[in-house]
Amino acid sequence: MGTQLTKQPSELLTIAIDAMGGDSGPSVTVPAVLDVLAEQTDVRFILVGQQDIVAPLWQQQHSPYADRLSIHHTTQVVAMGERAQDALRKKKDSSMRVALDLVKAGVAHACVSAGNTGALMATARFVLKTIPGIDRPAILSRIPAHHGHTHMLDLGANADCTAQNLLQFAMMGSVVAADLDGVQRPRIGLLNIGEEDIKGNELVQEAGKLLQQSTLNYQGFVEGNDIFSGEVDVVVTDGFTGNVALKTMEGLASMLGSTLRSEYTRTPWRRLSALASISVLKAVKKRFDPRQHNGASMVGLKGVVIKSHGSADAYSFAHAIRVAIVEARKGVPTQLGQLLEAQV
Repeated sequence: MGTQLTKQPSELLTIAIDAMGGDSGPSVTVPAVLDVLAEQTDVRFILVGQQDIVAPLWQQQHSPYADRLSIHHTTQVVAMGERAQDALRKKKDSSMRVALDLVKAGVAHACVSAGNTGALMATARFVLKTIPGIDRPAILSRIPAHHGHTHMLDLGANADCTAQNLLQFAMMGSVVAADLDGVQRPRIGLLNIGEEDIKGNELVQEAGKLLQQSTLNYQGFVEGNDIFSGEVDVVVTDGFTGNVALKTMEGLASMLGSTLRSEYTRTPWRRLSALASISVLKAVKKRFDPRQHNGASMVGLKGVVIKSHGSADAYSFAHAIRVAIVEARKGVPTQLGQLLEAQV
């Protein structure tokens, strides 16, 4: 088992890292932490995982960040394909579980993991519990859009939802968008098959009425293309629809990228054209690089939990860490609780 949990000095923001999570584990998580340590001097990290694997990648004796980086040894790892129930019941000393325990104990202000999404959600909900007034946590992520990005939730945590759930998701999205983007009153849209009031099933119709009665900046129904239009800051939907939409976006982005590479390398003349437009291509690639948007928030919990993509590289995982830092500094769970109280 890991060492005893002790609270850290209050002047430093502390982030617990599930060092073993993801497809690559410590070979990605440790370099990402070192990169963020180099740029942010008021943050410290606890690398949670198997010390014999994590420590050699850190090289403590040569690290200038020894006072802001520590290892919390654990004996177990949650596999990427492991059932959530098994992880919850049988892996109490896993890097994922202990990282969440550190948040629960007040040792860390946030947790970042690239591990098994189902196991992370189930364990986080068990350990941290939900904010009073929130029935179910949701997964929120940023989607590239004309105005920068749109916050969208739920992206897979809740396949079946009630209208009240969707209202709560809207509240969560409003708080996160305001904190991450500095928007005073984020514009909320409810995903539907049309913008007209008569469109949609019973669920979205009922949720739309609840949103109209709320104090949120509700704009009405939006369609799939509005996710990218910049007309709203937050798009709300159930987890089934949201996850299908997200995977469709990822598949389309991958196809467009491979198509561009194929077409630009088809003939010598096209290769020259590619060289002539290299600056534009690089700008487009950077703007739509999924690594720039890595770090999904598991909102609705009594603590900040950020889910990184399992295949993230160090650059991408570092971005997820930065999301956790912002949410922890802003106190997203506390703000969400205050918003819920204001709705009563």
